[in-house]
This record gives sequence, C-alpha cells and structure tokens, in this order.
Amino acid sequence: MFHPLAPSKVLDFLGRLCLAAVFVNALPGKFSNFSATAASITAKGVAEPLAGALLVAAIVILIAGSLLLVFGTNTRLGASLLLVFLVPTTLIFHTFPIDASFFMNLALIGALILAITRSTGAAVPNFRDVRVRDGMRALRR
Repeated sequence: MFHPLAPSKVLDFLGRLCLAAVFVNALPGKFSNFSATAASITAKGVAEPLAGALLVAAIVILIAGSLLLVFGTNTRLGASLLLVFLVPTTLIFHTFPIDASFFMNLALIGALILAITRSTGAAVPNFRDVRVRDGMRALRR
C-alpha cells in the first residue's frame, strides 16, 4: 500500500529549492571576484577593512541560509538569515538609483517573508520513510 507525500509538502520543498537557487547562484562570483566585490562594497562608503569582513559574513550567511532553507529542519531560520543578507544589500546597492535588481530583490524579500510565515518547516520530503512504512505494513499483514 502506497501513501504518497502530501502535495503541499513537495511543493513547499520545490519552492524553497528554487528560492535558494537564486542565492546559491550568487556565490561563485563572490568567491572568484572576492577583491572586486570587496572594492564595490568599499565604493559604497563602507570602510576598506570592514568590507572584506562583511563579504566573508555575507558568504557564510548565503551558504548557511540556503542550506537551512532547503535541507534544514528550521527553514524559518534559513529564510531569516537570507533576509539579513538581502535587505541591507538591496538598500545599499540597488536603491539609489533604483535598478532592475531592486525589484527582483523586493520579490525575493516577499518570498522569504512567505517562507517564514507559511512554511511547513519540514526538511526535504523523505521518500524513503514512505517506502519503509509501506513495506512494514505489508510485512505485518
């Protein structure tokens, strides 16, 4: 007897996966162009020694937030970490003048808020447990 996972849990996971993909996609550029990215932070008025530290913190937050959002048992924490990165980034880099990334970031902020308020909070759907439970039920009969 097969008990499928609830569609809402699968869709919730897929939504979190797609959302995190945007942040994961930003990581390679931060690694490969670390000094140029730090220089762009400095150009926005942040002190030079602090710019490198903020960039390292941003990388750690992006990695941890994305992993927690997709695979963690506390997806709200992952979404909150990504908001901690995204809100200041949007205000500092995309507000004056407003550019196309500003509106994309607003949409991401909205999606993260929805992830915080409406997420099932479950980690990755565990398809193996569904099969194991069904197998155990079959053995008991």
